[in-house]
Amino acid sequence: MTSPSIPSYDVLRQRATALWDALPAEIFDLAQRFADAGHEFALVGGPVRDAFLGRSSADLDFATSARPDATEKILKTWTRATWDVGRDFGTIGGRRNDLMVEITTYRADEYDGVTRKPVVAFGDSLDGDLARRDFTINAMAVKLPSKEFIDLHGGLEDLAGGLLRTPIEPDVSFADDPLRMMRAARFASQLGFEIEPATFSAMNRFADRLSIVSAERVRDELCKLLLGANPRIGLTALVDAGLSAHVLPELPALQLEVDEHHHHKDVYEHTLTVLDQAIDLETDADGPVPGPDLILRLAAIMHDIGKPPTKRLEPGGGVSFHHHEVVGAKMTRKRMKELRFDKDTIKAVSHLVELHLRFHGYADARWSDSAVRRYVTDAGDQLERLHRLTRADVTTRNRRKADRLSFAYDDLEQRIAELREQEEIDSIRPDLDGNQIMEALGIGPGREIGMAYKYLLELRMEHGPLGEERALTELKAWWADQQ
Repeated sequence: MTSPSIPSYDVLRQRATALWDALPAEIFDLAQRFADAGHEFALVGGPVRDAFLGRSSADLDFATSARPDATEKILKTWTRATWDVGRDFGTIGGRRNDLMVEITTYRADEYDGVTRKPVVAFGDSLDGDLARRDFTINAMAVKLPSKEFIDLHGGLEDLAGGLLRTPIEPDVSFADDPLRMMRAARFASQLGFEIEPATFSAMNRFADRLSIVSAERVRDELCKLLLGANPRIGLTALVDAGLSAHVLPELPALQLEVDEHHHHKDVYEHTLTVLDQAIDLETDADGPVPGPDLILRLAAIMHDIGKPPTKRLEPGGGVSFHHHEVVGAKMTRKRMKELRFDKDTIKAVSHLVELHLRFHGYADARWSDSAVRRYVTDAGDQLERLHRLTRADVTTRNRRKADRLSFAYDDLEQRIAELREQEEIDSIRPDLDGNQIMEALGIGPGREIGMAYKYLLELRMEHGPLGEERALTELKAWWADQQ
C-alpha cells in the first residue's frame, strides 16, 4: 500500500486562502458574534488538517476564549439547536441547517498521572490550547472572522513532509495522555505518515503507560487504525513501539513462529500480508463486503494467533500447528472481550478464525455436494467474508501452488453458485417443520421432535431437497427404528 500524495509546503500554503474563503457564510456570522462579544474564535484541529488535504469535514471544531456559559449564550443567538453534553470539558455544540459545530473553551489540561483522566483547566490563549494537542498536524488553527492562519509548531511543514510529531516534548505529551501513542499509530494508518524518530522513541519508553487507559478507548483507536488506508503501517508501529504488548499481544508473539506453509517468512509477516490481500478483496458499497470492513480485517490479523501455543516440532525437522484454528478462535474471543468489543463482532470474527482452514484439502479432493452444503451452512452470514479470508491466506511465493489453490477456490465458489440455482442452501432447513413432524408422528413437543428434526436436517444436507412425500417416508422409517 502506498502513502497518499501530499502537496508541497508552498502549495499547501497557497491553498489556505481559498479554503478559508470557502467556509460557509454562517460560520463567519457565528465568528462575528463571538468577536462582538469580545471573545476569540478559531477553527482548530482535524478540520484544518483535512482542509489542507482536500478532505471535507462534516463536523467543524472551534476553540474560543469564552467560557462555556458565554459560549452557549452566543450560540443560542445563532441557532436554537444546541447541546451541552460536553460542558464539563468546555464543549458546547450546535446545528444550523446542515452545519454542525462544536465549540470548546481554550484548554490547559492537567492529568492526574494515574488514570490519564484530565483535570479540566480552562486556558486563556489559543497558543496554550494548541500546545496541548496531540500532534503538530492537529495543532493548526484559523482565527475567524479574520482568517489568520496560526501554525506555531510547524504543523503545515510536517503535513507536507508526511510526519507525525508532538507539538511539545513527546515525553511530556505521552506521560500526560498515553492514548496519544495509540493515536500516532492510528494516524500513521489513516494518513500513511511516518512517526518522527524522537516521538517514536518516546512511544517505546512510555508504552507501559498505555495500561492505565480504558479498554474502550484503546479499542476505539485500534478500530480506527484498522479501518485506515494503511493498517499495516499502523500495526507495525504498534508492534515496533511495544504498544501492541498492551493492546494485542498475540500479534508480536507471531514474530517468534515459523509458518510451516511459508518458510520464507514468519507468521507475523504472513499475517500482515494476509491483511493487505484481504483489504484488496473488499468490495465497493454495492458489493457483498464493502470496504473498509472491520470484521474481515480483524479476522485477518487474528486468524493465526493460535499457532504459538500449538507449535510442535515433528520428527525430521518439520513444524506443525494442529488445531490452531480452534485455539485461535478461543484466543480471539478472549482478547476481543477484554477490549470490550460487542458480542456480534466477537462472534463473527472468532467464527471466521475457526473456519479459515476448512477449505484446505479441497484442491486435493473435490468435495461432495453434501460437503459444500455444510461449508455454506457453517459459514452462515460470514460466507462472503470467509471467501475473502481464505483467498487472502494464500501468500506462498510458489506461483504454481498459488494458482492451484486459486483455481480450486474458483471451483468451490462455482459449485456454491450452481447449488444455489438448484436449491436454497444459504439457510438450509429440513423438508418438514416441527409441526409437520409432530403431526406425522402423532406426538407433542419434546426431545423426540428435536431428534427427528436433526435427522431430517442431516438427510437434507446429504441428499439435497427430498420433497415432502419422501421426507415423510424417511421420517416414519426412522421413527420405527426408535421404538
